[in-house]
Amino acid sequence: MDIKQLIEIIEKKILSHDCILNVKIEDKTFLHKNHKSNEKGKFHISLSIESPELKRKKKLYSTRFIYKILDNELKAYIHSLQIKLI
Repeated sequence: MDIKQLIEIIEKKILSHDCILNVKIEDKTFLHKNHKSNEKGKFHISLSIESPELKRKKKLYSTRFIYKILDNELKAYIHSLQIKLI
């Protein structure tokens, strides 16, 4: 899977939840290109999620919520996921 396909899947899955108004997805893989743990086909993704509802919840709850949505992608294609709630 390439990064464009992954971003489309992530966006579709996250925006399918009513509590999420908007999401900005950035590929940060280039920042980790020379790291020992860098794997081909595994990406470093940064999410900025607009969700007043999730922002009111505890950070652990919100993180678990997003991880559950992206469970398959995290197992197969995402090495690192940064989540920012706005």
